Amino acid sequence: MNTALINRVVGTDASLASLALRIPTGIIFIAHGAQKLFGSFGGHGLEGTGQWMASIGLQPGYLMALAAGSAEFFGGIALLLGLLTRPAAAVLAFTMLVAIFAVHIGNGLFMSNNGYEFGLALLAISVALFISGGGRASVDRLIGQRLAGA
Repeated sequence: MNTALINRVVGTDASLASLALRIPTGIIFIAHGAQKLFGSFGGHGLEGTGQWMASIGLQPGYLMALAAGSAEFFGGIALLLGLLTRPAAAVLAFTMLVAIFAVHIGNGLFMSNNGYEFGLALLAISVALFISGGGRASVDRLIGQRLAGA
C-alpha cells in the first residue's frame, strides 16, 4: 500500500471551514443527482434526462445522464461525509464545467435566464474543496490520523 499517495488523497487541515462548504454543497449535489438518476424531487430520471441531454448534443444521452447523475449523487454523498473529498470535488468540478459550457453559458450569468451563476458557484466550491480537503470533521481526517498512527 502506498501510504504517501493515500495521504495526498485524504490529507487535510484541522479547519472547520470545509465542513461549512461540504454539508450544503453535498446536499445540493445529492438532490440534483437524485433528480437525474431516480426522478426524485420533480426530476425526469435517467430516461428523461438522457433524452434531454441527447437533444442538446451530449451523446449518448442515457450514458451522459448516468455519468452526470452518478457524479452528483455519489460525489455529493462523499462531500457530505468528507470521504475522498478531493477526488469527489475534482469529479464534481468537471461536471460543473460541462454543465456551464454545454447548457448555461449562452444564457448569460443569471439563474433567472437559466444562466451559469449557480453552476459557477458550485464549481468554485468544488475547486475550494479540492484544494483544502475535507477538514477537521471528515472521514478523510480520520483515515489520515489512522495512517499516521500506524
